[in-house]
Amino acid sequence: MRRVLIANRGEIAVRIARTLREMGIEVVAVFSEPDRSAPHVVAADQAHPLVGSTSAETYLRGDRIIEIALEHEVDAIHPGYGFLAENAGFAQACADAGITFIGPSPEAIRTMGDKIVAKKLMREAGVPVVPGADLPAGANAATVAAAADEVGFPLLVKAAAGGGGKGMRVVENASGLEDSLAAAQREAQAAFGDARVFLERYVPRARHVEFQIFGDTHGNYVHLFERECSVQRRHQKIIEEAPSPALTPELRERMGSAAVSAARTIGYVNAGTVEFMLDDDGDFYFLEVNTRLQVEHPVTELTVHEDLVRAQIVVARGEPLPFGDLRQQGHSVECRIYAEDAWRDFLPSTGVIERYLPPMGPGVRVDSGVGAGSVVSVHYDPMLAKLITWGGSRAEALRRMIHALDRYVIVGVTTNIAFLREVLEHEAFRAGALHTHFLGEHGLPAPRDHDDVPIEAFIAGALGATDASSGTAAPVHAVHSGPWSAGGHWRNT
Repeated sequence: MRRVLIANRGEIAVRIARTLREMGIEVVAVFSEPDRSAPHVVAADQAHPLVGSTSAETYLRGDRIIEIALEHEVDAIHPGYGFLAENAGFAQACADAGITFIGPSPEAIRTMGDKIVAKKLMREAGVPVVPGADLPAGANAATVAAAADEVGFPLLVKAAAGGGGKGMRVVENASGLEDSLAAAQREAQAAFGDARVFLERYVPRARHVEFQIFGDTHGNYVHLFERECSVQRRHQKIIEEAPSPALTPELRERMGSAAVSAARTIGYVNAGTVEFMLDDDGDFYFLEVNTRLQVEHPVTELTVHEDLVRAQIVVARGEPLPFGDLRQQGHSVECRIYAEDAWRDFLPSTGVIERYLPPMGPGVRVDSGVGAGSVVSVHYDPMLAKLITWGGSRAEALRRMIHALDRYVIVGVTTNIAFLREVLEHEAFRAGALHTHFLGEHGLPAPRDHDDVPIEAFIAGALGATDASSGTAAPVHAVHSGPWSAGGHWRNT
């Protein structure tokens, strides 16, 4: 494998390029018009345009990406996450064109993409599955009501082809079932082109715990332990850590074995994630298999000391799994840095990043897709970067994270940095008392007066407040709210 095209953008494209270059593999990038000068383009050996600005016009154009790959004699395509990463048709098109798809087989993607089929397979494999009920196409009101009574309230209506919280509704009682069902079906049809939904028991205060799995073409399957991903907004993760503060060695062994059983059942090849729901009694249930590299994979990398992208490439070349003795060492935390205002219902922020100085220091890693001068547009997900810290203990990793957040300078768009700091300092988070409704239960984000900005914020913004070469910094968290950042809402580009 001498030349790989990265069918993605942002921080994940930069991160994949780094490993490819370390392996002596030539990097080929693609870019939309807004991304013409983006860091992932700069990081590549060669870059080729995708005409247009929106995702549909550019990074979702699998046909055009394959044309570019063939024209420039690319050996393989890495999809990253999002866009085409879990598109079975794209994976098949790569195979048909004689290009290696760095990921699982089209069959695995297709099978695990259908939540109803996936749950059926997991039940047959003996993996615990949350109680639920499938709804036949065109099910009448009486059939739906009977299924709901069997599942019990509260329950979830979930899209069969869903993900990212789309096509999902919580139903507290029978009176809300009809409207929630119709709304979920409409959203599922719009988002996935598939209106099928099913019912699932709703478990309040559940944790979201996932296991990193890997398989190869030689019949080897392993897990690389768990990640705790319970702190979420709008069903999307914002803080992840490894190991989970909730797992005992015995529970970790049982959940890990279930994850490997899931991988073996579907003959899974390459990197994937088995997601579980964990309740207060220590019972866990299968949620889904994500057939790609996860956003939060760095916390696994830092605790097992393995490069997961490198492992993906090794497996894609047909070689056995490259792992030795897999052990968790220390603790790692990841915060997703978004261009959004947490105190205005997580409203995305757009504009030009005028100053960008990421933190540095022992145990600090920044996977970034932006820099000074980068345009944050309306066309793509507002995640700018991921900040990851490692420590010998959870307490040390959290101390490093808060220290790093205080020294992360982004001027020009509003970010969630100050909000992340508040979450990390909450006593319940410190205690590891996490669940998927953590933010709502604790009233986070709390209301804040954006007009009450100390003069130090203006000084910090004007002077930059930090020196990236020395790693020293003045406290600059005030820069992330008030006039210095609110400008992102009106400097649209």
